Amino acid sequence: MTTLDKIVSLCKRRGFIFPGSEIYGGLGGTWDYGPLGVELKNNIKEAFWQSTVYGRNDVVGIDAAILMNPKVWEASGHVKAFVDPLVECKICHQRFKADQKEDLAGHEKSHQGKKTQWTPSRKFNLLVEAKLGVVEEAKQKVYLRGEITQGVHVNFKNVLDSTRLQIPFGIAQIGKAFRNEINPGNFTFRSREFEQMELQFYIKPEESQARKWYEYWKKERMNWYRTLGMTENKLRFRQHEENERAHYARDAWDIEYDSPFGWKEFEGIHNRGDWDLSQHQKSSGQDMQYFDQETGKHYLPWIIETSGGVDRAALFFLIDAYNEDKDPSTNSGQGRVVLKLNPKLAPVKVAVFPLLANKPELVKKARLVRELLTVNRELLPIAWDERGNIGKRYYSQDEIGTPYCVTIDFKTLEDDTVTIRDRDTTKQERVKIASLASQINSRLNRGPTANSG
Repeated sequence: MTTLDKIVSLCKRRGFIFPGSEIYGGLGGTWDYGPLGVELKNNIKEAFWQSTVYGRNDVVGIDAAILMNPKVWEASGHVKAFVDPLVECKICHQRFKADQKEDLAGHEKSHQGKKTQWTPSRKFNLLVEAKLGVVEEAKQKVYLRGEITQGVHVNFKNVLDSTRLQIPFGIAQIGKAFRNEINPGNFTFRSREFEQMELQFYIKPEESQARKWYEYWKKERMNWYRTLGMTENKLRFRQHEENERAHYARDAWDIEYDSPFGWKEFEGIHNRGDWDLSQHQKSSGQDMQYFDQETGKHYLPWIIETSGGVDRAALFFLIDAYNEDKDPSTNSGQGRVVLKLNPKLAPVKVAVFPLLANKPELVKKARLVRELLTVNRELLPIAWDERGNIGKRYYSQDEIGTPYCVTIDFKTLEDDTVTIRDRDTTKQERVKIASLASQINSRLNRGPTANSG
């Protein structure tokens, strides 16, 4: 059974994720991504960008500033409406989100028989405040953005005027956001600093167009996770009730994953109507309308949004890929941990080993093979390991999700062939060094698709 404790242990042990500022006791809700974690996140972001921007002719990208004029957040409604319900335990004074029933129940059990009393629920704004300016008395209050969305909408006309895009079209963005979470938890799931990958798709302000594009993007986003290997029966849609929708949403559906701590949301698809553009037009005094050349009319477009969490996606990809099994290539019954990540997401694509580290001729040949592979950018990064016996090296790579291991042995010195070992099956095949890169590329590109359950 995959537990969150096993994932946390693996992430720390193998360099995926570390507690933020750990040597100083940490800072709640912050996490540092290690050598393998940063590769995993980069691969997720690259896959999103390839699919959403490069794979289409109706979407462009943007990278807006984290710090924005505070009037942006007043206009968008975040200063007043970006709130969570907060309650405080009267025994220990710890604070929780009032709508997180599992957290509240768990906390009540921790008091060992004492009846927990809670303060009345009150609204708590999640925006993180900062100060800008060189004169202490004249510093301006600003906010670290609570979402990356508004950086797109305030640049709507800039993008429109500098491109040839016509509605329907989209603007994609990946970037950091910050929220003063009341009770961060479940590892990286609920953090105070996190990364989002979003698409704001502008359409005609018509119900028929909204229904069409809403269903289109729901299907696209769900399929994206499936084709990257997430187990199908661990994914589902859930529609928001009217009383839980964000202040801007006409409709909202979440993509949820069946995690060790319950069904949890990690991407939302929202019909934002013309909320954002109308609010910024009203507050800034700038005309945000689109001129439709076909009809000769001006209008404020509606917006269909897809908003995914990079950190949450990384966490759920790790959970979904985590396997404990017996090595099928031996009769020893020895267990191994295998991260069966889609090769496109795997932090390390290929590992190269000399069979024996104390044989200079093998080490020299192995280094030449690794050097040949590094020329091919699609195969990077490539791991090198000459420690211990070959079996332990294989298991070490299995644990971090490396799809293929290449071993240079004495036969290599005779005929220029090497063995490629497959992570999931542990089967090995001999191939010529001359065709090694193309062989691995072919396997990486065909990679596994979604698990059936």
